[in-house]
Amino acid sequence: MKSSYKRIGDYIELVDERNKELNVDLLLGLSISKQFIPSVANTVGADMSNYKIIKKGQFACSIMQVRRDGKMPIALLQDFDEAIISQAYPVFRVIDENKLLPEYLMMWFSRSEFDRQATFHAVGGVRGSLEWDDFLDFELPIPSIEKQQEIVTEYNTITNRIALNEQLNQKLEETAQGIYKNWFVDFEFPNEEGKPYKSSGGRMEYNDELDIEIPEGWESCDFKNHANIIMGQSPKGDTYNFKGIGVPLINGPVEFGSYYTEKRKWTTSPTKLSQSGDLIVCVRGSTVGKFVKSDGEYCIGRGVCSIRGKESQYFVDILYRTLRRELESLSTGSTFPSWDRELISSIITIKPAVSLIIKFENYVGKIFSVIEVNETENIKLWKIKELLLAKMVKVEVEEEIVCLQNLKP
Repeated sequence: MKSSYKRIGDYIELVDERNKELNVDLLLGLSISKQFIPSVANTVGADMSNYKIIKKGQFACSIMQVRRDGKMPIALLQDFDEAIISQAYPVFRVIDENKLLPEYLMMWFSRSEFDRQATFHAVGGVRGSLEWDDFLDFELPIPSIEKQQEIVTEYNTITNRIALNEQLNQKLEETAQGIYKNWFVDFEFPNEEGKPYKSSGGRMEYNDELDIEIPEGWESCDFKNHANIIMGQSPKGDTYNFKGIGVPLINGPVEFGSYYTEKRKWTTSPTKLSQSGDLIVCVRGSTVGKFVKSDGEYCIGRGVCSIRGKESQYFVDILYRTLRRELESLSTGSTFPSWDRELISSIITIKPAVSLIIKFENYVGKIFSVIEVNETENIKLWKIKELLLAKMVKVEVEEEIVCLQNLKP
């Protein structure tokens, strides 16, 4: 019901407070994912007095390049009392929080439909900027403050659960990587007596290829000794669809999630396929080296490869992390780096006893099982979040129906 929508410009106002006294030194940037991030700008010699101060509960946004990016970067400051940001960003606040909650407004800005609207209205050549007055004319449904609070509370409950899972998974991954380092870098894996090998007097010998001492009986080997590398091959473009018909397709980081692959497009003529548990790695472009786990069968396009462990997938997953920096240094093409099968396959690494690799797989498998359960739950929670955002357009209609029912004699 369009008449129930309210103009954003009637509920917000610009704020322009500058850091003249240099009292604030926390410099933040604004990401396309609608979050504040530590700024990477070079501030050496910069006049920080002209930067804008943003306070908790206020918004910052970028109206530049909206059409190019297909999103409007916009975020609500919640984690800090105040910070400074570039003077290029408009800063604004809600005029009356008894009528509109900032958290509710941020939920509206998080909707994909909002980004589509911003992109549609963006003008200004190739980059496509959004006029501030056009932004103020955007509308949204504003139910009662009680209903807003109810929606925000429900949304925050889900958001906090996702964040908790992510924090737990980060700790678990650090634990698994710590065990790997202890066993295969520091060589303190348990010996036959259950004691740490190297510090308990385990025999070591020098390896020429690795240029380090390694446990006696270990060797150096190519990465392909531990894993099969399947290079992607994109199917014909006319086989693509966004309706879920066929096999999901992954071409690069656009389909990468926080842990698992994301299903965004499909193909009815799959070429090379990944399996559940494979490590999917980007092999082309500026994001070369970025990786994600496959949660099922996918058609892998030419922008990625699938790395499948032979003795242990978890061992290979962590081994790849240790080799990634070296691989990046060997990338071909300065402006458009790329990896091929030979590059990945032939990088030199360590070759422990197979029995130890399998023991490691069993040891850390329990850790990764918990991570995977949490990630699966987060996928479901994200879908619920999307449903809540979609529900916002129906709330005002529901409230008006209730009002009309109450008016009946």
